[in-house]
Order: sequence, then C-alpha cells, then structure tokens
Amino acid sequence: MLASPGAARSLRIAGVAALIALAALFPILFPNPTATNFGVVTLIFVAVTSAWNIFSGYSGYLSLGHAVFYGTGAYFLVVAARDWHLTGSAIFWLLPLGGLAAALIAVPVGLIALRVRRHTFVVITIAFFFIAQLSAGNLSVTGGSSGLLVPVPNNWDPATYNNPFYYVGLIIAVATVALAVAIRRSRYGLQLRAIRDDEDRAAGLGVRAMPVKLSALVLSAFITGMAGALWVYFIGQAVPQFVFDPLFDLAVVLMGFFGGLGTVAGPVLGALVLEPSQLWLNLQESNGYTSEILFGALFLVVILFLPRGVLPTAAEYITAGRARLLRRREQQQGAPGAQAPTPAAGSAP
Repeated sequence: MLASPGAARSLRIAGVAALIALAALFPILFPNPTATNFGVVTLIFVAVTSAWNIFSGYSGYLSLGHAVFYGTGAYFLVVAARDWHLTGSAIFWLLPLGGLAAALIAVPVGLIALRVRRHTFVVITIAFFFIAQLSAGNLSVTGGSSGLLVPVPNNWDPATYNNPFYYVGLIIAVATVALAVAIRRSRYGLQLRAIRDDEDRAAGLGVRAMPVKLSALVLSAFITGMAGALWVYFIGQAVPQFVFDPLFDLAVVLMGFFGGLGTVAGPVLGALVLEPSQLWLNLQESNGYTSEILFGALFLVVILFLPRGVLPTAAEYITAGRARLLRRREQQQGAPGAQAPTPAAGSAP
C-alpha cells in the first residue's frame, strides 16, 4: 500500500533526524583521527556544495569561482588571528567574520559578473578566481607564495583534537541545508527558479532579477567564506595554491551535479559520497592525481548519462514504478465502470 503524503513527510523527518543523530555520534563511534579528519573535511564540503547550490542550482548561473570566497574567508581568519593575537577556541568566533569578508567580496564580483548571461558568467567567475589566486601569491598581507601559519591550540587533547572542528562543521552544514530548504519553499526561492527557467519571462512577471541573483550570490559566499575559515584553521596553514585551488571549484560542481543540481538533498549526497571517496583514494594511491583523474571521468559519466543527477533520476524511476503498480492493481480489480450487458430490445423481461 502506498504511503499517504502525511506519512511520507513523517518518514522524511524521521530519516533526517536519524541522519543528524548519527552524524553527532560519529566521533564517538569512530574516534580514530583519520575517520574524524575525513568527517571534518566532508562536512565542510556538505556546507560549501549546499551553499553553491543555493546560488548556482536555484538560479542556473553556474559559478566556477567560489574558491574566491572560500579563500577570502580562509585568509581573513589567518590574518585576523595573527593581528588580534587569538588562539584556541577564540579563533572559532572569527568564522562569521570570515563569512562576512567573503560576502563583501561577492558584492562587486556579482555587480560585474551578473550583468551578463549564464555562459559568459562562467568565464567571468574563472577570471576572478585567477585574479584572486595571483593576488594572494604576490601580496605581503597574505605572506606571498610562502603563505601564513595559523596559531595552533597546544592545550587540546591530541586524541580528540579533530572533534571541535567536526562539531562546528556539523553546525554549519546542518544550518546551510536547513537554509536551502527554507529558500526552496519560499517566494524568494520561486523567483530564483523562475530566473533559472526563463529569466526574460521572470522579469516580465515582475521578478527583479539582478537583486535576487546578487543576494543569492552574497548569501552563498557568506557560507562558503565561513567554511573556508574553518578549513584553514583545521589544516593550520594558508598557501595560495591550496587555498585558491581550481580543483576545489570542479569538485563542488561535480558534487552538485552528481546528487542533483537544484535539489536540497542532491548536493548533500554528492558531498557525502564523493569527498570521503577522494580522501580514501588519496591515502591508498601514491599518485596524488589518481582521484582527480577518476573524478574527471566520473564528471563525464554524470553529464552524459545522469544529467539531472542521481536523486532526480531515481525519483523518476520510483514514480514510474508506482504508476505501473497502480495500473497493475486496476487490471487485477477489473476496469472501472464495467457494467453488465443490456438486454436486447423486445426480449422478455
């Protein structure tokens, strides 16, 4: 028997609650530092991919420059912690400020890049990325090509060193996914999807496309900047070629497309599956580019055979299966509206 809409909603809520509870218990169930290290980085990518999807997935403007915001948040945390002489847990309070710095950078980026349409927008975001990478490698405030070190908390227990980063990452990831749900169900989210479907028609219906796109980009940049700040505090060093990494943007885009672009759960699934897989491959293979080669091949497979992503494609198969099941039940019960044959005219009653 097919579940009612109310029962299906209750099952979804229960499943989400169980997933969050399992994530909260992960460092307890798997205290190995390697496992918690994987967990921290994976949660960072859950947050970043969901944030990227809030802009690119909902609006249809694919950004290949979110590493600019990621790196801005990272460098802000390092410089602020150094100049303000912050150490230990106090540095965590810089995460929202790192997000704010990234959001401020997103305003001029958006005002320039969002004046064009989608294909040109992709090229402009790539240009901004290389400008940011070259600037970080040549400015004294960022330490040039040598980078900067983050103050390391020496009084933390080495056995549980990763746990504070893990739980902060979990809070950011859960909050980002909840925000993605709220936006998708709101009038604002409807405007973003209208822009994605047909921007000219959306403008004709009264949608102010530029403010809507810009605000989504700024919001996405804020979350990405916080995640970048958390990441650099976790690894302890900001170096331009790693902070502003072109493979970062490609990985985020792949995770979004793999799970399902424009959905809420798709980017989460993509990050939960692909990022731990990449980390595991990097541990197993001496060649550091093996995971990148495999990810490139996977990207081609997804674009060619699963352009809508795993979850939307699976949903289509489930819907088709339910339709076949209903038709089979109707055939077993007899065609609806069937009647007994009418007696011929003139026959005896």
